Amino acid sequence: MKKFITTVKNIFSIEDLRIRILNTIGFLVVFRIGSFIVLPGVDPSLLGESAGGIFGLIDTFLGGSFSRASIFGLGIMPYISASIVLQLLTVGVPYFQKLQKEGESGRKRINQITRVLTILITVAQGIGYITATIPNEAIMINKTMFMFSSLVLLTAGTMFCMWLGEKITEKGIGNGISMLIMIGIISALPGAIIAESISKGSGGILLLIIEAVVLFFVVVGTVALTEATRRIPVQYAKQVVGGKVYGGQRQYIPIKVNASGVMPIIFAQSLMFLPALVAQIWAESSDIAAYIGTTFSDFTSWQYNLVFAVMIILFTFFYTAITVNPEQIAEDMKRNGGFIPGIKPGGPTADFIDNIISRITLPGSILLSLVAIMPAFAIIAGVSGEFAQFYGGTSLLIMVGVILDTLRQIESYLLMRHYEGMMKSGNMKNDPSSYAVA
Repeated sequence: MKKFITTVKNIFSIEDLRIRILNTIGFLVVFRIGSFIVLPGVDPSLLGESAGGIFGLIDTFLGGSFSRASIFGLGIMPYISASIVLQLLTVGVPYFQKLQKEGESGRKRINQITRVLTILITVAQGIGYITATIPNEAIMINKTMFMFSSLVLLTAGTMFCMWLGEKITEKGIGNGISMLIMIGIISALPGAIIAESISKGSGGILLLIIEAVVLFFVVVGTVALTEATRRIPVQYAKQVVGGKVYGGQRQYIPIKVNASGVMPIIFAQSLMFLPALVAQIWAESSDIAAYIGTTFSDFTSWQYNLVFAVMIILFTFFYTAITVNPEQIAEDMKRNGGFIPGIKPGGPTADFIDNIISRITLPGSILLSLVAIMPAFAIIAGVSGEFAQFYGGTSLLIMVGVILDTLRQIESYLLMRHYEGMMKSGNMKNDPSSYAVA
């Protein structure tokens, strides 16, 4: 505990880091305040409860602003959709591949296209959002005027959220877009804990403690899955330039066991709503359609979780294949004079890396699917639905990934400050006292 307090003091003793943390908190507060501002012309008392399915998932990411018909009702989700589309286009479309290789100018062009696509997606999603989630009795003004004003405000709200995310990245700490999603998810945690405590009653304290312990180990396992890597040794040949010898050192290529992150769960979860929606069309005329609709509407059923897990495994292989290019890695190594010991440069190196990726992706995808279906097991075990979502799935993976990334950035500031302190004092010995932050 003493070490933790000392670390916190050291963090806030660094002026730049302290300002960045306060800026981040300020931007997040603005984001949370905006999520409670209801669209003009809507009677909040006539809005329905938070829906389940894909709408419930989006509402979780946005911290409840989706169900509240807030000006941030779509939040950052259209920007994420646009980013995913552009990411897929850079894999299959030569024009975007060329932009990606043009360096800073190419990235600026891709960012401009992403912003324009974000606006178009926001307008399209806004129309569906207004018609599908806001009941007619809750609209107090002319429907046409409400539709126009709401589309303008939702688009402005999404662009403002995107601006907040960029400002957090620039002037705060951590990845801004990811921070906005995480704060939306984590905002539901206190209410979920309180609801779980009330549901257990005074005699259920032991059960609540057991649930907390299980959640702790689930989080530890998720952290291990997120951080696990397979290091491939790379030897660089020695080069003599101007009478000096460069290279010759051994480095490593870290290949993540879960290189695709949370994307396979998002893709699979989006498709898992289709069977129930399609089955509803023929539910009245077909017993099989009614069975499928009932089965796939219950995400605790074994059929749902089996299909969900298989889809996650398939999407993990697919997304890893389009984001990790062994041939490009091998080409970059060859260009820089690097080689894997015992493996010829070029094609054999690409095949070697591809085999390693295939071998570690299978266990990684299985573990990822287990994390995704953990909330279903938690609900079956008696955990409430609100609290069970933190036992796995997209919510837990996003929170763990964002927190780890933020902690790494804070640690880099501490190490940088320590390095400057050593240089100023001239203390280059490996002395424990020299590790205090200046």
